[in-house]
Amino acid sequence: MTGRDGTAGYHGGPMPRIHVAGKGPVELPEGEPVGSALPPEAIAARVDGRLVDLSYVPKEEVSVEPVLPEDPDGLHVLRHSTAHVMAQAVCDLYPGARYAIGPPVEDGFYYDFELPVAIGPEDLERIEARMREIVAADQPFVREEVPREEALRRFADQPYKREIIERVGEEEGEVAAGETVTVYRNDGWQDLCLGPHVPSTGRLGAFKLMKLAGAYWRGDEARPMLQRIYGTAWATQEDLEAYLRRLEEAERRDHRRLGRELDLFSFPEELGPGLAVWHPRGGILRKQLEDFVRNLHLERGYQLVATPHLARRELWDTSGHTSKYAELMYPEMRREGDPAYFVKPMNCPFHVLIFRSRTRSYRDLPMRLAELGGVYRYERLGVLHGLLRARGFTQDDSHIICREDQLVEEILGVFDLTLEIHRTFGFTDPVVTLSTLPGETIVTPEMAERATGALRDALDRSGLPYRVAEGEGSFYGPKVDFHFRDAIGRLWQLTTVQCDFGLPERFGMEYVGEDNQRHRPVMIHRAILGSIERFTGVLIEHYAGAFPLWLAPEQVRIAPVADRHVAFARELAERLRTAGLRPEVDDSPETVGKKVRAAQLMKVPYTLVVGDREIDSGALTVRRRDGTEIPGVSVERFVAELVREAETRSLEPASFEG
Repeated sequence: MTGRDGTAGYHGGPMPRIHVAGKGPVELPEGEPVGSALPPEAIAARVDGRLVDLSYVPKEEVSVEPVLPEDPDGLHVLRHSTAHVMAQAVCDLYPGARYAIGPPVEDGFYYDFELPVAIGPEDLERIEARMREIVAADQPFVREEVPREEALRRFADQPYKREIIERVGEEEGEVAAGETVTVYRNDGWQDLCLGPHVPSTGRLGAFKLMKLAGAYWRGDEARPMLQRIYGTAWATQEDLEAYLRRLEEAERRDHRRLGRELDLFSFPEELGPGLAVWHPRGGILRKQLEDFVRNLHLERGYQLVATPHLARRELWDTSGHTSKYAELMYPEMRREGDPAYFVKPMNCPFHVLIFRSRTRSYRDLPMRLAELGGVYRYERLGVLHGLLRARGFTQDDSHIICREDQLVEEILGVFDLTLEIHRTFGFTDPVVTLSTLPGETIVTPEMAERATGALRDALDRSGLPYRVAEGEGSFYGPKVDFHFRDAIGRLWQLTTVQCDFGLPERFGMEYVGEDNQRHRPVMIHRAILGSIERFTGVLIEHYAGAFPLWLAPEQVRIAPVADRHVAFARELAERLRTAGLRPEVDDSPETVGKKVRAAQLMKVPYTLVVGDREIDSGALTVRRRDGTEIPGVSVERFVAELVREAETRSLEPASFEG
């Protein structure tokens, strides 16, 4: 097994020079590592673009770049190294510990253990203290290439490591005499690892252990349940503290808590995990989203369709879902003498059937079919997360069926619609990825090349910067994903655009061309919001529950001072309602202060307190959600400004000035 840098080891012959980024050619003595030519703050290096340890000794002329702690690759190395130190600390504190895997993840790392005792949150401080002792000792990370059999002996008391060694050899086809695996050790403790790592533990320090969880070995519920410890690590203490502040803000914005507090939705136990019910206020929010999406699609030449929630097994066999997607499908339903049925995990095969319902001409293309269709996926319990990862949801699903010569223009149209929709919610500057096909697929290499080429051509023509994500496409085609940052900088994958030559082939889709011959169309699968549920969860956290006026379930709260003011409040509410707005009157016996506070807690955009003065003058004091008060606003002006704000879907509140 080779290291991550693609070499079998770090000892080589003479090397006359290396090309260091920003410095030019540098002469190195024979056997000298690349780290000696890099700045002292570097923690790793890129050699011809490959990430390696600073101790790497090249065998030939190469280009070298320093990897700094704050670089994306630098953070990866820091977090991976910190995970090793955590595992070393756990093994020191809990003799007999068996350690499994400890990868870096977004914003941190984790490590899975089988421990002789169960640990709790109160133990994290003790583990962290031992980690800091290891850091203070500044132990060097030493890389070794050892024969596979030797590695099995070294990890004789570590069954998870032994399994990794055995399976890596089998899976990668490297079971042969002289085969080696990579081991890193420091101060006698060792781990199986591809690396790279920081030069020594003293380069670490800005870390914190965060939480505990359970995790099945290899994600298999039939395998042992391990104890997982999560942590985070950063280049500096300031970065760590900023991250912890972001976590606090994210907790304040958690859509699950705000969903309860704002009375938008709930997850009743009687329904089962991952299945939400929408309350009246959530129903209004959802309707606003759905109407916006449907109307915009109609303007763009889409046709609305509706399909059932289940279908016979034969449909899913033809589409490839039962062979490639079965683990995320609910078990088949069968009554004796009847065919088997599955509830649908996707809408695409149904749209294929609509296309096939009659003979289609080239004049019918492109055919753009749009549906807000309910789908059901049997997600594992451990990954469910409120609306963001559910088992039942409504997909913002559309399929464009077109000729191959129309493909790039149609993809560009989807890109344009994506940017228009997300800009409405304040999402701009997307991070775009082009994902190629995974190993398991239903399309041929030739189909994959044509589909990937069309997506790449569309991206190049759009001018959008993008990166390639190898092997992250769907089983029926490559895809383009749009990621957007929310108000606190988190990146969300929202839009997916997939190019599919496979389903048209499997379903025998045809159209009659200008030459009066039958031809095979191409399909574009695209979900711009993703799903109504997930997008709502993202919006709740993006706005912290304080929706712009057009989305707010309740737009105006009217608080009469006393009972004698209730009639006027109701008349005002009716006037607002007639103008298409959503007002509520709080005629409870509470004090005005408590009524205003209640409106604040429900994040109502505008509150009006009405009493004798307002009735006599006909002028209102408008209280915005942020506490700003604007006195002397006429009823006519108030209504007109709110109508304008709602109709334009403004992200800014009305000023009532001028």
